[in-house]
Parts: sequence; structure tokens; C-alpha cells
Amino acid sequence: MSITPLPVFEADADPRHRTARTDQEIYEALEAPTSIVVRFGAMKLVGEYPYDGEAKPGCGSKLVIRTHRGTEIGEMLTSTCPNAGCSKSVTRQEMLDYIENSGGHDYPFHTNGRILRIASIDELNAQSALDSTRQEAVKVCKAKIQELDLSMKLVEAEPILGGELMTFYYMSEERVDFRELVKQLASQFKTRIEMRQVGARDEARLVADYERCGQHCCCKNFLKVLKPVSMSAAKRQKATLEPLKISGRCGRLMCCLRYEDQTYKELKNNLPRRKTRVGTSEGPGIVLDTKVLVQLVLVRLEDDGRDIAVPVEELMDPDQCPPPGAAKPEPDPLRGLDAKQAEQHTDDRKRTKRSRGEQQDSFRSTSQQAESKQSEEQTEQRPGEAGEKKTGRRRGGKRRRRRGKNQDNAAQQNPQSQAEKPQASQPDGTTGGGDGEKKTGGGRRRRGGRRRRRGQRGGGGSEGGSQSESG
Repeated sequence: MSITPLPVFEADADPRHRTARTDQEIYEALEAPTSIVVRFGAMKLVGEYPYDGEAKPGCGSKLVIRTHRGTEIGEMLTSTCPNAGCSKSVTRQEMLDYIENSGGHDYPFHTNGRILRIASIDELNAQSALDSTRQEAVKVCKAKIQELDLSMKLVEAEPILGGELMTFYYMSEERVDFRELVKQLASQFKTRIEMRQVGARDEARLVADYERCGQHCCCKNFLKVLKPVSMSAAKRQKATLEPLKISGRCGRLMCCLRYEDQTYKELKNNLPRRKTRVGTSEGPGIVLDTKVLVQLVLVRLEDDGRDIAVPVEELMDPDQCPPPGAAKPEPDPLRGLDAKQAEQHTDDRKRTKRSRGEQQDSFRSTSQQAESKQSEEQTEQRPGEAGEKKTGRRRGGKRRRRRGKNQDNAAQQNPQSQAEKPQASQPDGTTGGGDGEKKTGGGRRRRGGRRRRRGQRGGGGSEGGSQSESG
């Protein structure tokens, strides 16, 4: 059975009848880049290398590159050639400006190398196998360091895809003679060994993962130049000075304190210093404190000693400020509205002339009158409803309570007569005292309840109850 395509599908297949191109058509229209920026190595080095292949890799593609260290796997960041169609491509000048702003000559940027090809599945599996041998290499190196009694701390080991080099990163407070160690490691791994000394921040870049903010450590994620951070930056930002709260994974001050330090400097320069004399709209005063971010100044007035918060834009010369007690400018209730908007807010038909307090008083009095009227209606209806709802059962309850009180009073007045009465016999032949009396009283109550029920069935109200009792 043959398949006949529908005309609508044939029309969609024709590029002349479509408003957008397919992904395949967009990819075919692209040109292969001639220069690519990649990131490689455990230290996240960055380099720009030429590319002469026919494939068109995108951002994030894994590439096989030849660097100054050898053949290794790198990740494509962007392309710097004008013929690339990727939306994330940047010009070479933009990249150079970024490098200059990020540290200049200290930025780890390399150009001595080339892009070989896009990494295949086998090459990626080989790199994963090499990464799995890092822990074993670290154990071997630590054992040899202990044998040679070297004062150094091993951090990480890094093999590369080509096997030309293996780099060991270590920390040490003093100079270390590791020539014998390099010889033993070279004979063990059959490759060239490089020992690279790193600091505390570079150690965090190699082995740290997340910071207390929940993000990856800045040194591991994007920071390439780790500049020192001073305690003055923490004081300037009014951060807590507790070392545990402002220290990062490396044990030093967190790098993020440096991000907004320049902004804090500029804002702080706009504020007056403490204990300086300034002028306000309410008179001169002395500066007590300042808020950097909101640009507020806490001023104590010289006239009455009040503390007021004044925006830094409203400060003036203390000799030219208005004297204390001077007439203040009336505030604009319309807050700069135009004539049309002001008319809408001041129209008597849309806005009442009464003040807010008067309106609240009128609403309160109206609600109180309504509540009092409702309570009076309830009190008028309550006696009639109560008379209608009264039944013989309620009267019987009152009579039973009155009879019980009379019996208690009689027992208190004639205790001897109560003691001479014979005790009620129990079903088992024994006699009981007060408990038996209580039981007989309960039986009387039960018989009275039956009489009341019979009276209610017969006549209904109190009359039926009295007839049943007399009968």
C-alpha cells in the first residue's frame, strides 16, 4: 500500500510557504567557526584557539584540544569569529575587554594551541577512566611524601587525555626540595610529572563544591583572579565581624565581600562623618549615625535634642538652615498631580468634605445604634418565646429539685429519726446505709419521670402532669 502525502504537508515542506525555518535549515545556514574559546583543566583555565574543521560545535560542546600541556578535553564557551551564527558568540574585542576587567595580565588566558576535533564517545569514556584514577594517584603520592618526610600537603592530582603530563597540586609554607619525589613518581606513572604549589584559595577552587549561600564557590565557578580581601571591606558593608560567618571554604575572607566594595565606597563618600554639624529643615544638629544603602543620616537637633532621620539630599549648611521653630512649608497633599487628577481628588461629588476622623465617628455611632436596636428587639421577643417553650417537663424538674431540698433539710433537722428507720435490704440479703437511701431516692426520681411522661402523653402541659399524679 502506497502512502500519499497530503497537500498541507507538501506546502509546509516548501520553505516559501513557511514563516520560520527548521533547526536543520538553521544549522545548515551556519558557517563553521574559525576561532573558539574553551575552558580546560582542573584549574578552569581559558584559552582561544584556531579551528579549521567542518563541524559546527555549539556552546558547551566537548572538544579535543592541544594546549601547552598536551592533548586534553576542553569545553567550548563561545566563538570569537564574525561568521559564527551562535547567539552566544562574542567579538574578540569584547573578550579582551572582559579579560582586562577581570585581572588583565593575571587572568589565566592562553593562545598557544589549537582545536583538533569534537570529542567522540570513546574519548569521553577514556577521560572518565582517567578521572577515576585520581584518588589512587593521590594515595601513592601521599605515601611517598610520608616516606621522604617532606613538609607539604598534597591537594589534588590531574592526568590529561594524551598521557603526556600528570600534575600534582600541593600546599607548603616553605620551600620544598621534591626532586627525589618527582623521580619516584615518574618511574611509577611512566609520564612527565609537574609539581605545582597553590594557596588556600586555589585549594578551595580544586576541592570545594558549595558555599553557604547554596551556590558553587565563586573561585570554582567563574573567578579566575583571586585578589585579596581586607577586613575594611567587611566593616564598610556593616557585615558581622565574626570570622566563622565571613570566611569561605578556604578559611580566608569571602570573595563576595569584594563585589560591592566599590559601590559601598562611593555611597559612603556621600554621607557626612559622625559628630559633624549639619543643617536640616528643623534646624542644625549633630550627626549620630548613617545608613549607607538607604542614604539616611541620624541627626540630633541642637534645639530640643530630638533625633530625626534625614535623607542625605536634604542636608544643608548649618549656618544657612532655617532656625528652630520656623514655619515649615506646607506639604503638598496632591503630591505633584496635574490639574485633571487634582480635580478628581477634590470634587465634592467624589470626595466628601468631612475629615477622616469625622467619618469614623459617624460610622461608629451608626453601628452602635444598630446594635442597641437589635438588642432591644431580642429582649422584647424573649419573654413570649420563653412562655411558649415552657413545658411540664421543666416544671417537673423544678418540683423534683424542690422535693430533694426539703428531704435534705428534714434529714439535717431530725438525724435520730433517720437513724431509727430500718435499713433497706439489698438483693443479696445484706442491708445498706446511705447508699441504699440514695438508691431509693433514685428510684423515686425514676418513678416521677415515668409519671411525667405519661402525663405529657395524655394532656400535654402542666395540667396533664397534675392529672396523672392525682390519678
